[in-house]
Amino acid sequence: MNKRTQALTLAAVMTATLLVAGCSKAPEATAQSQAASAAVGNVSDIDVTEHVTTALRQNDLLKGFDINVVTLKGDVRLIGIVDNQAQIDAAIKVARASDGVHTIHDELTIKK
Repeated sequence: MNKRTQALTLAAVMTATLLVAGCSKAPEATAQSQAASAAVGNVSDIDVTEHVTTALRQNDLLKGFDINVVTLKGDVRLIGIVDNQAQIDAAIKVARASDGVHTIHDELTIKK
């Protein structure tokens, strides 16, 4: 082999080694990052629904109303019928204060 061929072979081997080494490290870091973020602030949709439902039932303005709570990826949908706008406002405020809630979708209506 001449020097040019040796240099090209060496460069190819080094590049391949760096690529393989770099690729094997990335998934570990990603998995660790995902685990850390999950431990820090993610709350399951079931838990969010439970927190919001419990808080609504404990609120004096909202006791006795059948307000359904549906959660998908932290987005909470409030569905039901109440007597007035003050109760809608209270339900939104209660839901927003619950753990794990990202957004509120108000589908509450006022009884006619």
